[in-house]
Amino acid sequence: MVLEAVKETIRKHNLLEKKDTVIIAFSGGLDSTGLVAIFLELRKEWLLDLFLGHFNHRLRPESGEDEQFVRKIAREHALPLFVASEDVRSFAKQNRMNLEETGRMLRYDFLSKTAQKIGGAKIATGHTLNDQAETFFLRMMRGSGRKGLGSISPVVEGRIIRPLLSVERKDIAKYVEKKGWEFREDESNLDRSFARNKVRLDLIPYIQENFEPNIVRRIGKIVSILQEEEKLLRKWASHEAKKAVLLKGGKIRLDLNFLSTLPLGLARRVVRDFIQKIKGDLREISFEDVEALLNLEEGKSFQLTKELLLKRDKGFVFCRPELPERITYEHEWDGSSPLILEELNMMIKADKVKRPQSLAFNDNNKAYLDGKNIRFPLQVRSRQEGDRYRPLGAPGHKKLKEIMRAKDIPLTEREKKPVFLSGDEIVWVLGLPVAEKFKISDKTKEVLALTVTPYD
Repeated sequence: MVLEAVKETIRKHNLLEKKDTVIIAFSGGLDSTGLVAIFLELRKEWLLDLFLGHFNHRLRPESGEDEQFVRKIAREHALPLFVASEDVRSFAKQNRMNLEETGRMLRYDFLSKTAQKIGGAKIATGHTLNDQAETFFLRMMRGSGRKGLGSISPVVEGRIIRPLLSVERKDIAKYVEKKGWEFREDESNLDRSFARNKVRLDLIPYIQENFEPNIVRRIGKIVSILQEEEKLLRKWASHEAKKAVLLKGGKIRLDLNFLSTLPLGLARRVVRDFIQKIKGDLREISFEDVEALLNLEEGKSFQLTKELLLKRDKGFVFCRPELPERITYEHEWDGSSPLILEELNMMIKADKVKRPQSLAFNDNNKAYLDGKNIRFPLQVRSRQEGDRYRPLGAPGHKKLKEIMRAKDIPLTEREKKPVFLSGDEIVWVLGLPVAEKFKISDKTKEVLALTVTPYD
C-alpha cells in the first residue's frame, strides 16, 4: 500500500526517471528510514544510483550516536554515504537567525553541494502527509495566503523531490516495522517549545479526537487543490506583470494605473512580482507592505526595506535611487591567458587539470567542465533577453532570468554574472551550476577549471 502510493506520487509529479542518481537525506529517524527502505525497492524498477547524505546539526548529545547509526545502515546496505557536521546553534546565534531555519538552510546547502559533486543528483527528502498538515496549520496561523497555504511542494526546481508526501507517518511506521528496519528516536521532537511540535503533539490529535479523525488526509486534499490553483493564478499574474512591471535600460517601474484595472487579488500578486524583481526575494515582505505599495499616493515615498526606498510619480512606482544602468559587454577568449573583465573588475583564468578527487567549489568563483566538450574560443558576455540553458541536474532547459529569480539573485546583481558560451551554447553562468551537457563525469579525463577572482 505504501509503496504503491509512493509510486503514484512519483508518476503524478514526474519525480524520477530511469537511471536517475539520487541522494537521500537520511537523519536516521522514522521518516527518512522509511524513505531509504522504499528507495531500495524502487531501485530495482528505476535502476537508480543511490547515495545517502547525513547532516549532523550537533544540537543534541545524541547527535554523534545518530551519525554512527547512519554509518551502520549505509554499510549494511552498501550505500555510499556523505556526512557533514555544523554547530547550528552557534551559527544561528552569530547570524541572529532562527534555529530551525538555520538548520534547514545549512542542511540543504550541504545536500545541494553534495548533489553537484556526484553529477547533479536529485535530492530526496522524507516529508510526509503529516508534515504537509503541520505546515498548513503553522502558515494558516501566520496569516499566509494561498501560496503559503500550498505548503510543501512535491518537487522544487526539478531537483528536490518528496516522494512520501501522499503517505501518513503512521503508515510509514507500519512499513518500517514490517520490513524490520531500526530507526532513531529524536527526543527534540517532543519539545513543545517548537511550534511545529505543539501542532503535531497537541493540535492535530485534538482535532482528530474531537472533530475529524481524517484531518491529515483532508488537509492533504486541500493543499493539492491550492497548489493546482496557485499554478493557474501564477501564470495569469505573470501575464499581467508583463504589462505592469516595466524594465528599460536597467530601470524597473510599476504601473499603478494599470493595476487599478485588475481584480484586487491579481493586482496584489503583480505587486509581489515587482518586489521580487527589485529585491531578489520576498523574505520579510508582509501583506501590509504589498497593500502600502498598491495604495501609495502620488508624490509619496515608501521605505520597503532599509536599502529600498520607493516613490510614486505620474502613476509609476520606482526605486530611489533608481537601479543602475545595465552593463553590456562581449569578449572572445581563447583561454591561453587570463581574461580581464574591466566592466566588472574581474579576472578569469582557464586551467586544464586532472580530475580532482573532490569537486567541492563555490559557483560564485569556480566551475569544473568536461574539457573534451569545450570548444575555444569561448564567448564571455553579459546576459541577454531570451538566454536559456539546462543547469546541472535540472530536467530541462529554462530561461536564465527564471533561474536567477529562483536562486533569489537580486536584479541589481544579475548584471554582474558573466555568461560563458562554447559555440552558441551556455556552459556556465557565474553564481549558477554548470550546464548539464558540459558537466564532468566518471568518464571525463580532461577537466577545464574556470576561476573568477577580483581584479583591481
